[in-house]
Amino acid sequence: MSRDWAEHAQGALREAGFRAGGARRAVVELLGEQDCALSAAEIEGQLRRRGHTVGRASVYRTLEQLEGLHLVQRLEIGTGTASFEPLRPTGEHHHHLVCGGCGRVVPFEDPQLERAIAHVSRSTGFDVSEHDVTLRGLCGRCAG
Repeated sequence: MSRDWAEHAQGALREAGFRAGGARRAVVELLGEQDCALSAAEIEGQLRRRGHTVGRASVYRTLEQLEGLHLVQRLEIGTGTASFEPLRPTGEHHHHLVCGGCGRVVPFEDPQLERAIAHVSRSTGFDVSEHDVTLRGLCGRCAG
């Protein structure tokens, strides 16, 4: 991800009238560094390891605000816990492979899949504004 997303998110939060707080800034900066989704518990744990004393309620409140402003996407990928990942202003995104054995989540990008989704959109006359694809199975470690 990038620092650009974190700066974009901080600006959008300010414009929406949210005050800049240390917990919110820490959550946004951490999310801006991620390549994939994190749960609220994972965010809290990583922040604590970095020396930030951020409560889970503050993490959830920040995630709710970011989701309300369409800055993060909530992912329900079958692990029983929602995860969140930044939505890039460019629309660039990835999808997920989820292992049913160990629960590992692996991000992937596939230009052919994106072209197929665009084709379905055109051929059906359905204006697809967003999508996410989650493929479930077993990773190489669990399948072997």
